[in-house]
Amino acid sequence: MTGAVRLEPVDEQNLEPLLSVAVAEAEPTDVMPPVTAPAGWSHARRAAFREFHRASFGGLDAPTRTAMYAIVAGGEVVGMIRMSRRDEPDVAEVGMWLGRSARGQGIGPAAVRELLNLAAAAGMRVVVADASSENRAALAVLEKCGAKLREDDNRVYAEISLDNTPPC
Repeated sequence: MTGAVRLEPVDEQNLEPLLSVAVAEAEPTDVMPPVTAPAGWSHARRAAFREFHRASFGGLDAPTRTAMYAIVAGGEVVGMIRMSRRDEPDVAEVGMWLGRSARGQGIGPAAVRELLNLAAAAGMRVVVADASSENRAALAVLEKCGAKLREDDNRVYAEISLDNTPPC
């Protein structure tokens, strides 16, 4: 499956398929910032999901300084990966989520590898991430992709140098 993974900038054409995957296969708190809305995938939360993603349509040079990509595997949208400019020069932060049915198939490392290529092409030299120490799957993907991990309380901070070829 990993050979069939590609990233597409999130836009109006793939936003609804992305929302459909999120609703069917993820919790709201796993795929977007918290919002004040009824629990679950309420109408208000779905609208907030759309607006959250639309705010980043301009990419790294837009006000949000974030580029979001739909992860496509086997021709289907299965999740999202993003990179955001940090205040430090040449540093981007990565975040990702996959629908439950896409997990454990090698899609995560393939998506990170593609994002690292995009980050390097955008002039980034370092990609960072942070995750809960309980999020073993995310930490395994980051480590597989060459991240150096550092724990602090219940958070794990990852750093990938783009000066070296990542092994993932």
